[in-house]
Amino acid sequence: MWQQNYTPIADSLGISAFLAALPIFVLLFLLGVLRKPAWVAGLSGLATALVVAIAAYQMPVTLALGAVTNGAAFGLLPIGWIVYWAIVLYQITLRTGKFEIIKDSVGSLSSDRRLQALLIAFSFGAFVEGAAGFGTPVAVAAAMLAGLGFSPFYAAGICLLANTAPVAFGSIGIPVFTLAGITGLPLLDLSANVGRICAPISLVVPAYLVYVMGGMRALMGVLPAALICGGGFAFTQFYVSNFWGPQLTDITSSLVAIVGLVVLFKIWKPSDTFELPGTAKGALPKKHDLGEVLLAWSPYLLLVVMVFLWGQDAVKAELNKATVNIQWPGLHNLVERMPPVVNKAAPYAAVYSLNYLSAAGTACLLSTLLAGLVLRVGIGEYLTILGIAFRQLFLSLVTIAAVLGLAFLMNYSGATVTLGLAFAATGVLFPFFSALLGWLGVFLTGSDTSANALFGNLQVVTATKLGLNPMLMAASNSSGGVMGKMISLQSIAVAAAATGMPSSDEAKLFRFTLKHSILLASLIGVVVTIYAYVAPHLVK
Repeated sequence: MWQQNYTPIADSLGISAFLAALPIFVLLFLLGVLRKPAWVAGLSGLATALVVAIAAYQMPVTLALGAVTNGAAFGLLPIGWIVYWAIVLYQITLRTGKFEIIKDSVGSLSSDRRLQALLIAFSFGAFVEGAAGFGTPVAVAAAMLAGLGFSPFYAAGICLLANTAPVAFGSIGIPVFTLAGITGLPLLDLSANVGRICAPISLVVPAYLVYVMGGMRALMGVLPAALICGGGFAFTQFYVSNFWGPQLTDITSSLVAIVGLVVLFKIWKPSDTFELPGTAKGALPKKHDLGEVLLAWSPYLLLVVMVFLWGQDAVKAELNKATVNIQWPGLHNLVERMPPVVNKAAPYAAVYSLNYLSAAGTACLLSTLLAGLVLRVGIGEYLTILGIAFRQLFLSLVTIAAVLGLAFLMNYSGATVTLGLAFAATGVLFPFFSALLGWLGVFLTGSDTSANALFGNLQVVTATKLGLNPMLMAASNSSGGVMGKMISLQSIAVAAAATGMPSSDEAKLFRFTLKHSILLASLIGVVVTIYAYVAPHLVK
């Protein structure tokens, strides 16, 4: 069995951390400086990670390749599986002409792009995040905004920024459940702390979203809507996470935000006008009767119903009976994790769950079949749509597979732990950097769930050594992680594919989200630091 060594170069944490970060530097350089497409950056980062793992960490080649293939498989199922069927669903509404009616129905509520962003990108996206997660909200909401006339770039960028506040409680609370399982800490207390960290940020995210779209003048024009959207979501997020638990936090919070906005739109309209650069001017919405509107929205209504059913414990238990757990060849229990990331040396499992029935993507698949029946899509047309979606997603799937392969390789080689220990060495500043550690984890893996599995226990061990609140630091990992979602290459690939954005614009999209990601992650770090040193009585 090969043992991980977290300081492989001269027993120096600093030098080892520099080498461990090389794949990340390559990603950032290619995307942010050379402006290469995400798939090129992903494959280059993966190649760099292979060199670092084999040459610096002395990881056997067979183990390194096993980690890469395991990660790539996870990237394709469940993540790629979800995104693909979400795009198929959108194409069904598009090619049947129903998306025009959807546009008219949204436009009849408000033709203002700021309000459409609050309703679709933030509120509806948060609902889909709570029900499915794993890239579904960005894929669905970005495609909808693009269909409403938003430029592909702004549709993608706005949805990436909006898909922050709900991420910690996504997919029926899976990230918090994972965090509790990894750390052994009480589930409800962790849920409460995550809610107490995220709620203040959720309060301002809708306003921040509009500010990014058009500055302070644009925000002041729709301030009532931003306050109702953010306030309704944040208050419900705080209450449900503290007193009900993580499962329904996103779903209830988003419903409150949606209802609040719809009621507001009936009695209030902005007094100013707003134009979003690169956005097509929409025609005046046509009037449609209720039956037409419900029929047009039926694919997304079916998606919500199916994903919600898939999240129910009883249904999930039945579907999971078909899951095949594969002990990944050449990797499972052949790597030994070492303290301090674990209490004592322990084998690192590598079990791939082929959950082809219980995966949220399968719920999306069934939604497309039902939508095809309801909208009378012929078999030939349905097969054509499948081909269109695959061609649209091919390079994005390459990106997702490459980046997940990179993330798994860094995990199994020990490079990710090296970076985590470097953050932990910040001492008194650790509460701030604790959030950034979660942010790094989600940037690498594209998943708050994976980041919690990766760094949750390290947060607890470090907090105990530094005399900090372990419950707060564990919650900080999940809360800080939500701001890494918008810059993960998987998310960018999903957003680009959903909007039909040219791959050459992916680097521009990364640069757009990066500054906002760093700012908001730092804000989370400040909130955690205040809880740690100024108001420790306000957390569990």
